[in-house]
Amino acid sequence: MIKQLFLRSNKNYTSWTPLFLRFGMGVGFMVHGYAKLSRGPAGFENLLRLIGVPFAHITSYALPFIELCGGLALLSGLYVSLVSIPLIATMLVAMFTIQLKFGFSSVNTIELTPQGPLFGPPGYEINIIYIAGLITLIITGAGMFSLDALFTNNKGHTKA
Repeated sequence: MIKQLFLRSNKNYTSWTPLFLRFGMGVGFMVHGYAKLSRGPAGFENLLRLIGVPFAHITSYALPFIELCGGLALLSGLYVSLVSIPLIATMLVAMFTIQLKFGFSSVNTIELTPQGPLFGPPGYEINIIYIAGLITLIITGAGMFSLDALFTNNKGHTKA
């Protein structure tokens, strides 16, 4: 019914859809990148060293930088297809080095206490959702409300 309403207006609302993906994922990546930096790269470096990531010192600075800058690029719609690639890589690395062993669910309830539920480490569900969203943006483009569209005179048409 809602789709029929949009179709009757003779406007192309599909070019709006990347905006919502870009907003949600851009903010998510930026918040996670900022959290890693605000707590100090040394703590993140220790975590990386514990899970056996090579070059943990460099990675403890590079990964938050990728998340912050990549998130900002998604949010603004600048070079979305290009920045999606390293962001997908970060999701794959996190999924295979950390979350895979905790199962699928991003919300693992391990105990119910009088104070409420106690949650365990998150699984890889959220990684798959982020990867799917990033692949969608690579396929569709950034949409009409993006710097990509502004710089290319795209006028909001998605890539086919």
